[in-house]
Amino acid sequence: MGYFKDILKYEKKYRKYTTLNIVFNILYAIFNVLSVLAFIPVLGILFGTDNSVIKAPIYDGFKSIGRYAKDNFYYFISQKIENEGAVDVLLFICLLTFGLFLFKNLFRYLASYVLAYLRNGIVKDLRDKLYRKIIELPIAYFSEKRKGDTIARMTVDVQEVEVSFLTSLEAIVREPLTVVISLTMMLVISIELTLFVFILLPVSGFIISSISKKLKAKSQKAQKETGNFLSFIEETLTGLRIIKGFNAEKVIEDKFNISTTKFRNLMTSVLHRKNLASPMSEFLGSATIIAILYYGGKLVLENNSPLKAEEFFGYIVLFYTVLNPIKAITTAYYNIQRGEASAERIMEVLNTENSITDKPNAIIKQGFNSQIEFKDISFKYKDAYVLKDFSLTINIGETVALVGQSGSGKSTLANLITRFYDVNKGSILIDGTNIKDVTKKSLRDLMGIVSQDSILFNDTIANNIKLGTQHATDEAILEAANIANADEFIQNLPEKYQTNIGDSGNTLSGGQKQRLSIARAVLKNPPIMVLDEATSALDSESEQLVQIALEKMMQNRTSFVIAHRLSTIQKADTIVVMKKGKIVEQGKHEELLAKKGEYFKLVSMQSLS
Repeated sequence: MGYFKDILKYEKKYRKYTTLNIVFNILYAIFNVLSVLAFIPVLGILFGTDNSVIKAPIYDGFKSIGRYAKDNFYYFISQKIENEGAVDVLLFICLLTFGLFLFKNLFRYLASYVLAYLRNGIVKDLRDKLYRKIIELPIAYFSEKRKGDTIARMTVDVQEVEVSFLTSLEAIVREPLTVVISLTMMLVISIELTLFVFILLPVSGFIISSISKKLKAKSQKAQKETGNFLSFIEETLTGLRIIKGFNAEKVIEDKFNISTTKFRNLMTSVLHRKNLASPMSEFLGSATIIAILYYGGKLVLENNSPLKAEEFFGYIVLFYTVLNPIKAITTAYYNIQRGEASAERIMEVLNTENSITDKPNAIIKQGFNSQIEFKDISFKYKDAYVLKDFSLTINIGETVALVGQSGSGKSTLANLITRFYDVNKGSILIDGTNIKDVTKKSLRDLMGIVSQDSILFNDTIANNIKLGTQHATDEAILEAANIANADEFIQNLPEKYQTNIGDSGNTLSGGQKQRLSIARAVLKNPPIMVLDEATSALDSESEQLVQIALEKMMQNRTSFVIAHRLSTIQKADTIVVMKKGKIVEQGKHEELLAKKGEYFKLVSMQSLS
């Protein structure tokens, strides 16, 4: 139960609730056993057996403390019967039992009451830690994972841990206490009979544990399959237009059905094993009761037996008091086995090492003063190098554009300069300082990013623009929107800057979304702009509006532009032509055209198209 222990580490913050829960459960267990023991004198009175103890018992040491406590109780009852009569004593015992049951259930409620704070607190902290970890992990981690699987770990797996682990906490704390106290009382009543029980119970435990061996493995497969069909849902919602456009509904539906069928079969197997726990433990418990009835009955029927009939009946009731907690512990064990799979998936994320971290003595970079330098860098995503021994210098105030065919490594450079990925060899320097020696926050504070995909959030226009500048004034937001040519269309919206743009900004056109992305970068007001094919997904009219906005934005800034449409970068100070991760040409627009090399080919192809 290694992962169960990992989850329980989050309990430290709520230690006071754990302590209260244990205290209330101890009191519950004590009153639970006492409420059973109180019936023994009732049976003695009703059946008229002679349990009278005339003399007060004498304490003979710790070994006989159980017999001493029992004789003291019988002495007390004997004195009351002699002084008050059997009927009055019967009423007294009934009222005493009523009080014991009242306190037993009160402490049971209080234990559950404080456990709710512990349980919900752990679940909240677990979700928060997972979310924080997901935000912290590098982009490379998610390029190898399915989104649906990550969502499943944050939702389904956390819920499974809550249901399987945290609901089992009650059983883990309370039931063993009840078993220990009950067994202690059973030893007091009859050592011989209790030793007989100790022989039977391990046999039952072995049978139960053998049934649960495959439960964790099946649960793990089921949770993995949950991630698969959640991925199908996420992909379906994202690509619904393509699915409908290609009449591929049946193909996608069949894939989804295969996944859900596999999940159904796995969960059916898991539930069958889980549901077997309670009937099996009850059957084994009943078999044990029958064995105890025979063995204990023989002891009672023997001449000069120390075990009296009413004590034997009390013993049977006590054993039932032990039986239910053992069943609860068995169920908890099954639940924990099932929850281990989910806990493993959660801890796998939480224990993932972040490969892109700040050094202990990382510098907080203030401002940008001279140049950016890519110095003999090499980088690969998996096996093949995308960039090899690449070098480039960008001076302050320059606009440098990168062009080339798809796969030439242009966007990779944007990912490297922002430290979304780290270079395998070489170094990237800003003002002569390696970016690995600078804190990620201060590095990214120097940069504004406008990507090909306009990433917007289901929020107001104002909140989307000020995403990286939370304390921006309304005047600053308006100025940024004007520079990005966005204010014009914003003013025509129902609630202007307070208009909610929907999921991923789907209520806006591509050009409008991109201009909001530019406004967001402008408001941040960074000295370096990174533009990754910012106009490639737009129509001609939108491209012109966005290009004007980009030109305004790039004024008095150092710009690193990755371009697909060559018409947008003709005014760049330097155009770098890339092919297979290397620079093949470099210069201004007119110079490169005059060479009639790779750049000329690219321009000719676009003009032809």
